[in-house]
Amino acid sequence: MAPRKHKRTLNIYFDTDYTIIGVDGSLRPGARKLFNNLIQSGDHIFIWSGNGIRWKDLDRHKLSHFVTECLEKPLANFQSATEEIPKNSKPDLVIDDNLEIVAALGGVWVNRYYFPNLEDNELDIVGEIIEEVKSRGISLNPRYRKTPIF
Repeated sequence: MAPRKHKRTLNIYFDTDYTIIGVDGSLRPGARKLFNNLIQSGDHIFIWSGNGIRWKDLDRHKLSHFVTECLEKPLANFQSATEEIPKNSKPDLVIDDNLEIVAALGGVWVNRYYFPNLEDNELDIVGEIIEEVKSRGISLNPRYRKTPIF
């Protein structure tokens, strides 16, 4: 029997520092392509950071048009902190270099991105995991942590 298809739109929350933006302000390779693919699939991209609202960084990298909203990321008590987010905007998947928040909320853990590195393919892997989750409801990739709704 074929796996049940779960294709649906997701609210995907991306961390900024060391996830999509390096310490020097550089954009991680593959970010624009991944964001475009997610939007084309009907998904919603949220950006959050423990260092405040990051519209200026998104504007500098010409990513703002992909993003539904920018929020301040909780630094502790992740599940209770996200209860304040409206139901239709709650995170379905979190993409972060901090494994603790990914484990608490579900999503994909990425290696930290510090400086420009054309060999970096983390966001390609993230895209593959998201597609797997959307089509199968789960990913076997060890970087994936199950979201409570799947």
